[in-house]
Amino acid sequence: MTKQITYSPAYTLVPTYECFNRCTYCNFRVDPYQDNWLTLEKSQSILQKLQDQSVCEILILSGEVHPQSPRRKAWFQHIYNLCQLALSRGFLPHTNVGVLSFAEMETLKKVNASMGLMLEQITPKLLQTVHRHAPSKSPSLRLQQLEWAGQLKIPFTTGILLGIGEENRDAWQTLEAIAAIHQKWKHIQEVILQPHQLGSKQQLKASTFPLHQLPEMVAKARDILPHSITIQIPPNLITDPGCLLDCLEAGATDLGGISPKDEVNPDYDHFSHQQLVDLLTSRGWQLVPRLPVYPHYYNWLSSSVQNALTDWKKSSQFQPLLST
Repeated sequence: MTKQITYSPAYTLVPTYECFNRCTYCNFRVDPYQDNWLTLEKSQSILQKLQDQSVCEILILSGEVHPQSPRRKAWFQHIYNLCQLALSRGFLPHTNVGVLSFAEMETLKKVNASMGLMLEQITPKLLQTVHRHAPSKSPSLRLQQLEWAGQLKIPFTTGILLGIGEENRDAWQTLEAIAAIHQKWKHIQEVILQPHQLGSKQQLKASTFPLHQLPEMVAKARDILPHSITIQIPPNLITDPGCLLDCLEAGATDLGGISPKDEVNPDYDHFSHQQLVDLLTSRGWQLVPRLPVYPHYYNWLSSSVQNALTDWKKSSQFQPLLST
């Protein structure tokens, strides 16, 4: 049987790039009050143009407005409105906007097919280095998000960031923490193994992840994580095609949401669809599109999300995966 490598045809909407965290490796953020928020009118225009382009996932990706900011309520409502707008156009929203309260997560579940938050690394030593000025990168806060997602039955994506000052044992412990939470709630769809690559906007200049070590990291992750969790790798950050293939051989089977622009890593363009098809075909593999929620989680979704899901389930684009 042909091995299937999956990806989600996606488009990213950024409500705002402003963020109160200042991670030294970030190529995304701008300072608070230094960004004009994406309007609903602009979003509607973008979504209208996407409706005949086979895009199923709308990734809502935002910088964080401080929980105590007087603008937090407006920021959160804007994210909710963008999800609702995407649903009304037949798309499936996936929201990744940083640390949320339990009530905020519960509200967003109503308008999301899935949600996500990178755990990154749980070692507290990074709070003295790359996360020194990033309060919401506290490991305890982010582990709590994974727990809450499980309690709320939210299909969830998380992941680790590699090459930001951690040691190998830190990465193993982070993966073990993810595995333990998933064993309790069975809600984690995917774990991303994201190698840090230098970008043109970041402050941190001396850290990157050696790509030749990534296949071994994938193999170790496959040993640690339950097999119900898919291992995802971002193809645009694996600049050596041979390394990408080796990672797939080691146990990764998903390439994530592929959007015209990687907003978090804008210096790294995605492969074209045909380039990926040709690369995978060279190993006898098939590139297959998937939805941002896996079939065994469909009954967790709100009625409004299930309504939007109906037409996608019937689409011939996704039948090779849904029929297996």
